[in-house]
Amino acid sequence: MEPRDLSSFAAYSPGTDREAAIREAGFDPDDVLSLDRNQNPFGPSPGAVAAVREHAGAVHSYPKAVHADLTSALADRWDVDDEQVWLTHSGTGALDYLARAFLDPGQRVLHSRPGFSYTSTSARYHGGEADIYELSKDEDFAQTPGTVLDAYDGHRIVYVTTPHNPTGTEMALEDVRAVAERTDEETLVVVDEAYGEFTDTPSAVRLVEEREDVAVVRTFSKAYGLAGMRVGYAVTPAAWADAYARVNTPFAVSTLACQAGLAALDDESHLERTVETVEWARQYLRAELDARTWPSGGNFVLADVGDATVVTGACRERGVVIRDCSGHGLPECVRVSCGTRAETRAAVETMNDVLDERTVRGTSGK
Repeated sequence: MEPRDLSSFAAYSPGTDREAAIREAGFDPDDVLSLDRNQNPFGPSPGAVAAVREHAGAVHSYPKAVHADLTSALADRWDVDDEQVWLTHSGTGALDYLARAFLDPGQRVLHSRPGFSYTSTSARYHGGEADIYELSKDEDFAQTPGTVLDAYDGHRIVYVTTPHNPTGTEMALEDVRAVAERTDEETLVVVDEAYGEFTDTPSAVRLVEEREDVAVVRTFSKAYGLAGMRVGYAVTPAAWADAYARVNTPFAVSTLACQAGLAALDDESHLERTVETVEWARQYLRAELDARTWPSGGNFVLADVGDATVVTGACRERGVVIRDCSGHGLPECVRVSCGTRAETRAAVETMNDVLDERTVRGTSGK
């Protein structure tokens, strides 16, 4: 017996991991900088760590009560009803739930290229087919209503990512509204705000109260440092409450993930420290890196280094792991996550040495 034909589905690649770099180069683990996954450089909130330890003895019980507690806390945070929060096992889980709820077999979705590859994969897993709209490097990856609508043709779901990964560009709230207004009544606009905590641009959650064709996806993996816990959510119109109950995987978000999420929401100082450091690191990367970079609303910066594979390999040999964006269709670009101040300075020094030694600076420098 064989599984169904999955040959058309590309496996998601998270990039070179820290352990691989250690094995390949023989580094001490403490000497490797992993700046390729957009993780929180300070780790999770100490309160979240304490909550996991405190509640570890309760993992024999299903997380019904704490699931409701975290849902309620998020509803309070966004000033929406509890029923509007779809708690999921990560932001990718929220994408899956929305695809389950809205896609019939053969219906089409529209997403960006470059972009998060799992967006289209999720839609196709649920019977949909995927089309793309291009974010052009020549136009600095600008996200405008026209960028999306020029490729729109009655799609069931349109995905907008802001801040965008891996480019860092953003779509203004009024532009998201324009996309929703100018697409069909039966088109759902899904706004992925996985990096929303790192920008001052207003969240599209505002539109959820106005319309029944917009949903917003958020995660605890980035700013809150809970990537290993796998907890995220969608904020949706109130009319969809019944749909969540029907597509929700039973007890999908674990007891420990819910408890960690509750504690992370309460630790505002940890979030503020993280955001402030990211703002500093973005400025430092753009000012000091000897390569063309783009403004970013996320916790990373995209840089044109001429040959991404060569540069990422050379940096990895020196213990600095950054993301080769060749898989995003940008073979000349790398994405550098924001680390601590010390980590960011060290990464820039290493990258500049590599760029200088390989004479890339002459073609990709400022």
